[in-house]
Amino acid sequence: MTVKSLKEARRDQILKSAEKVFSDKGFLNSTISDVAKETGVSDTTIYEYFSSKEELLFSIPREGIELSKQMLDSHLNYISGTTNKLRGMIYHLCKFYQDNPYFASISLMTLKTNKKFMETDTYKDLKEYYKTMTDVIKEGIQSGELKSDTDPYFVRSVIIGSVEFIVIRWLMYGCPEDKTQPILSVDPLFKLIMHGTKKDKRMKNFNFKIKIEPEDEDGEEA
Repeated sequence: MTVKSLKEARRDQILKSAEKVFSDKGFLNSTISDVAKETGVSDTTIYEYFSSKEELLFSIPREGIELSKQMLDSHLNYISGTTNKLRGMIYHLCKFYQDNPYFASISLMTLKTNKKFMETDTYKDLKEYYKTMTDVIKEGIQSGELKSDTDPYFVRSVIIGSVEFIVIRWLMYGCPEDKTQPILSVDPLFKLIMHGTKKDKRMKNFNFKIKIEPEDEDGEEA
């Protein structure tokens, strides 16, 4: 193993420890010493990789976002049709958050309310990640699967906002393995989105002609 790979492994270890500590204790109540203790290293070692607790926080979601996007892109390659892709994306978001509760806690309950996070490269990665969903919705409008007056950005916001609310509620309950699991909300949310956006192909434009026969002198049709 090279020196570079050793450093990368240690950095990943620190990030995983920080993810757990910040999730369990809350970012404001956590210290670099807490992260160092969880990692099994000294405070000085943490500062060799991250200049501050805030930089450490902002670095946590980057790899998770990259991994999630890679998984999503790979998943979408096997799916055809906008409606199928949208369900796949909703499923993926719910499943990824459910499988990675610490990542979900940091991303949704800490970083979402931090304005400085919007200035980071990680936030740019997140915007690119969400662009995938917007592109799928736009494709659906162009193909005629979705209504022509559908606003792709609004629909994306509805999907993401709904998923985040569902996941946060689940996190607040302590991530129980019951009916509040995010994955169980996939189909109800998908059906709700489709109800408002999917084009009803049963109602097609059609033309018809009416032939009116001239009346005779007695007022009856000839």
